[in-house]
Formats: sequence, C-alpha cells, structure tokens
Amino acid sequence: MNTPLFTPFPKRAPGVLLHPTSLPGDLGVGTLGKSAYDFVDFLEASGMHYWQVCPLGPTGYGDSPYQSFSAFAGNPYLIDLHPLVELGLLSKKDLIPLETLPQDHVDFGALYEHFWPILAKAFYKFTKKRPSFPEYGDFEAFKKEQEDWLIPYAAFRTLKKHFDGQCWHQWPSKFSRFAKARKSKLLQESDREVEFVEFTQYLFFSQWHNLKAYAQKKGIQFIGDIPIFVALDSADVWAHPALFELDDKGQPTVVAGVPPDYFSETGQLWGNPLYNWEAAKQEQYRWWIKRFEINFDLFDVVRLDHFRGFDSYWAVPASEKTAAQGKWMPGPGIDFFNAIKEVLPKAHFIAEDLGDINEDVKKLLKDTGLPGMAILQFAFGGDDKNPYLPHNLIPNQVIYPGTHDNDTSLGWYQSASEPVKDHFRRTLSVDGHEAPWDLIRSAYQSPCSLAIIALQDILNLDTEARMNTPNCATGNWQWRFTQEQQNQAWQHTPYLKELAAVHNR
Repeated sequence: MNTPLFTPFPKRAPGVLLHPTSLPGDLGVGTLGKSAYDFVDFLEASGMHYWQVCPLGPTGYGDSPYQSFSAFAGNPYLIDLHPLVELGLLSKKDLIPLETLPQDHVDFGALYEHFWPILAKAFYKFTKKRPSFPEYGDFEAFKKEQEDWLIPYAAFRTLKKHFDGQCWHQWPSKFSRFAKARKSKLLQESDREVEFVEFTQYLFFSQWHNLKAYAQKKGIQFIGDIPIFVALDSADVWAHPALFELDDKGQPTVVAGVPPDYFSETGQLWGNPLYNWEAAKQEQYRWWIKRFEINFDLFDVVRLDHFRGFDSYWAVPASEKTAAQGKWMPGPGIDFFNAIKEVLPKAHFIAEDLGDINEDVKKLLKDTGLPGMAILQFAFGGDDKNPYLPHNLIPNQVIYPGTHDNDTSLGWYQSASEPVKDHFRRTLSVDGHEAPWDLIRSAYQSPCSLAIIALQDILNLDTEARMNTPNCATGNWQWRFTQEQQNQAWQHTPYLKELAAVHNR
C-alpha cells in the first residue's frame, strides 16, 4: 500500500471563510487595517483556528480574485492607507474621497477612480523623503528578495498603463515579451512608474505579514487559494510564454473550460490559456515551485482550485465560441506533486475536487493524501449515496455549508424545492427555521478534519449577501459587512466556542 505524499491535518478544527475585501471600514473596500485585526480577535474568541480567503492577487476586468494580473503579486486595494497618514505620506484630508464611497458594498469603478491618485501621492512623498519604516522593513531589501517575480510584474503594469490598459499581445512587437521589453528605452525611462508598482507590493506584503504575525499569536492560521489557471492578460504569461500553449503572436491555441453537463448544454468556456506541461516539467516546475513558495509565505494552508486539472483538463480550441468541442488532455499527475513534495515536504493543501470527478482524479487525490472538499448544500434532494451527506463524509476532508461560489445557506434554503427542504429536515432532524445554523452544527459534528463556515451563515444573511454567482459577469465580489454586523457576530462567539469544545474542534 502506497504512503500518501502529504500528511493529513493533525487535528480537528473550525474556521471562517471571508475575503478581506468584505471587511468593514471607511476606505470603500475592506483592507488589512483595524477591521482585519478585529476579525482575528473574533476568530480567537469563537474558538476558530483558520481564516480562509480567496486569492489575494490584483484583479482586472470583472474584479474577480480568480482572474488576476499576477500569480504572485498582492492586491493594492487591500492596503490600509491610515498608517500612511501616521507616517506622514498622506493627510487625513487625502482620504476623504474614499470615505465618501459606499460602506455596505464595494463600488470597484469608483474605488479605481479615487484610490490610485491617493496612493500615487503617498509614493511621491516617499520618493522625496525616503523614510525608514521599521514596522514594514526595508524597501530595497524587499525588492531584492522578490525580484524574480516583482521585476517582470512591475514592468508589465507599467507598460500596460502606457498602452492604455491593452492586453500585452496587443502591444507593439518589441514589447510583446518581457525578455525583449526589459531592454527597451521606454521601460528604462519609466523607472519612477516601475518603482511605484514595487512600492504598492512593498506596502501590501508588509501589512499582510504584520497581520499574519498577529494572527499567529492568537492561534489563527490562514488558508489561501491558488487558481490552477492564470489570466492571459497577466505578467505570468507575458514573462513566461513558453510555459503556455500560445501561437507566435501570443494568442492561446487552446483555452480552459469544462465540458457540457447537467447544468450547461454547451459547458463553461473560461478562456484561460492552458499550460504546456511538458515545458514545465523540463524546467523542473520551477515557476510552479516559486508560486507555491510565495503562497506558503503568505498562508499556512493552500487550497488548490480545480484540482482535477492536475490529472486531466478540458482543452477547447481558442476559435470556439462554447466549450462543447473540447477534449480531455492529461495533466502532470503525481509527478508534479512529487516535485512539490521535494521542496515543500510539510506543506498543507486542500484539493478543490468538486464537480465532474472520475476514478483517475480520485486516485490522484488518494496518492497525494490531500483532503478534498464537501459542500453540505449539495447533499440534499437525492438518495442516500450522495457523497456530501453527513453519513458519507470522511476525516480527510474539509466540510463547508457553502463556499464563495454558493448562495448563502439561508438563501439556498429559501429557494430550495420542497423535496430538498424535506430531505434536509429529515436528515438533520430539524424544522428548518434556522437552516444556516443547522448546517453549521452539522459541519462541526461531521468527521471531517476541518469545518469552514462562511461569515454570511454565522450572520444568517440571505441571498443579497452572496459573494459570487458563477457564469454571471457582473455584480460579483462586492459584498461587505458593516461594523454593526461585526458586533452582531461577536454575540455568537460563546456558542461557536461551545460547538468547538463539544465536537473536539
């Protein structure tokens, strides 16, 4: 019997799923400021051990954290600007445009308009004074430490701004590859713009590491999230084109998606460029290993989105308008995870193994030893063989009432059919009047090693608090909770702590 590559989680534990942009505050978006520290305090008081977030990268069109300009960089919107006032880089008056933005949701358009001039002003003062920030570390040392990804990323963002936001394969040919562009006169003369991008990353990473250190003192660990695919319009594809299936003009020859199924007759066409896994193997997965190293510097645990793509992935010709005409192609399989194990032997991953999972994917999951995911909202309305029903769950699994892609548990129950509601009530021996808490209790009671609860369910919120609706191009990622709701969440801390104690979490 083969020994799994990675060891299971050492103990049962609970956690909360919340993306930092949803935190309350007065800057138009949740940040890594006081509310983040308050939320860590809430987790500790509730007996939680984990805070799970969505990807933290800089977002582009659609504002999805799963479509980022970089697999390495952080999202500058998460920078708390209040310390920059204390450091003399901004005045309180400078923050007024952000303080006038909505506080119950993120207006990304208005945020974009107001945020960047303010941060640019802080950078201008920084370049004049070159002050030392003991709490943030040395700027030059940060640039040197992160140069492998930071130099191409800063160049990418600088050129993207110069070319009015166009995707890199639309730029003039001498800028179509990082290897050529880095020698260009334009980039050499744009050193101030390049350094501004580096400055934003310095602030993000410094503030994140300070928050992580505070969380560690409170016994809270972070669960991060890695999308398997990257955006075409990203520094990663621009700087490493050989690792992707591209033609001579930088256009993808095949793109990612999923085949037709019960939910969609034409499948889902995601459009991400696909990896040239043979090229990745030849360089001993160096880009991937660097990606994981950066993520494990930020997080204690990493969730692998679309895990099945490491076994096989749906490749759709780039000329197709739907995903119907794709075909399954082999992924890197266990060889990939052996390479990761060599460098990160004690890494903890969570495999997002939802959706169409065949026996080969199940074998890869077993061989790696990674815990898969279970969604309680998917458990009801069928027969007793449904893998997400409480009696079918296993210890090496992570249980969620619902994730960022699901409706809130209250919204799910309110819109469910009567047969689903009836199955739910009979299975859990409940009356359905507190459906979110019924699912929370079931998650805590389950044999699964980790139980992760969306904050919306703790607050008993309906569909208006939903974070993301897949295949819906607008209106996603905007939800925020208020300071009043944060105070309401604190009222649940004694009960949550009791649940953890009773169920050995």
